[in-house]
Amino acid sequence: MAGPFSMLDGHEQVLFGADEATGLRCIIALHSTVLGPGVGGTRFHDYASEEEALADVLRLSQAMTLKSAVAGLDAGGGKAVIWGDPARDKSEAALRAYGRMIDSLGGRYVTACDVGTTPADMGIIKRETRWVTGAEPEEGGSGDSGITTAVGTYAGLRACAAALPGSPGLGSLHVAIQGVGKVGRRLAERLAADGAKLTVADVDEDATALCAERYGAEIVGVEDIVAVDCDVLSPNALSATVSEATLPSLSCRVVAGAANNQLAAPELAEALADAGILYAPDFVINAGGVIQVVDELHPSGYSQARATRIAEGIEGRLAEVFGVANAEGVTTLAAAERIALRRIEAVGGVSRIRRPTGR
Repeated sequence: MAGPFSMLDGHEQVLFGADEATGLRCIIALHSTVLGPGVGGTRFHDYASEEEALADVLRLSQAMTLKSAVAGLDAGGGKAVIWGDPARDKSEAALRAYGRMIDSLGGRYVTACDVGTTPADMGIIKRETRWVTGAEPEEGGSGDSGITTAVGTYAGLRACAAALPGSPGLGSLHVAIQGVGKVGRRLAERLAADGAKLTVADVDEDATALCAERYGAEIVGVEDIVAVDCDVLSPNALSATVSEATLPSLSCRVVAGAANNQLAAPELAEALADAGILYAPDFVINAGGVIQVVDELHPSGYSQARATRIAEGIEGRLAEVFGVANAEGVTTLAAAERIALRRIEAVGGVSRIRRPTGR
């Protein structure tokens, strides 16, 4: 009979936490601390079941291990979920109780914002533990990580353009942007400055109208963006943009954007390659956010200039991924995973549990 350990899927530790007084229910998953403390955001979501919450936190924490490793960071993979409706269940008392759960891990897990949590929430959590990043600058954090995520994603798009036949510049490409929120809008601004042709889609009509007015973008429906005849399809909002259902509709040469979990299943990386579509693995191109929050752990304190410089290095990271994929005859997804695992093995040696030294 399968027991609880069989559910850990290679994780070092999974903490289930509850606080009766505040109604807090949370799960913190540490996938790997070989390279450093497990870093990853806190997702506040009303899951349908405990099993769904556990599956989500295990999947997300594992992805953070790969993201941090391939970005060259001294950080491992972790993630946390708070089970509840943030509009109904979020309170100062619950967040502070959650902060005490994080503190009990002694710095092996460092949190940040995710779906359902904000920099202001991080400020509250920070009252109970120092192992928090992404709070507002006045609270000692680095603030909105969307800025650095956009920097890194734009750098990654340069690598994608260089990998196309003839190495065209971004200014000569047609980019279809799915989601023009904090990251997608900043991408649209940079691409428009290059002279790129833009098509945009978002559930927020004001956001697409702004892109049309400022950047000359064409607006299409949310369901239509995946079928736009373009050079680059850039998912920056929804997960599972590439699925068995949408794959036949794709009319692009590249899939590259800041959204997490762009492939509904890993096997679709092979399907994209078979279709002649270059895929920029999401955990490589969208690493700007984790680069920013990990920089808060630097002994000298946070530096936006340093975080930006490291995020711009995503261009070289993706070029390396494309090179390994070509040299070893594997998909770009497999290549990125190999690079991450090779670094963990080379730097970490025998897997071990580490504690950060702190600042």
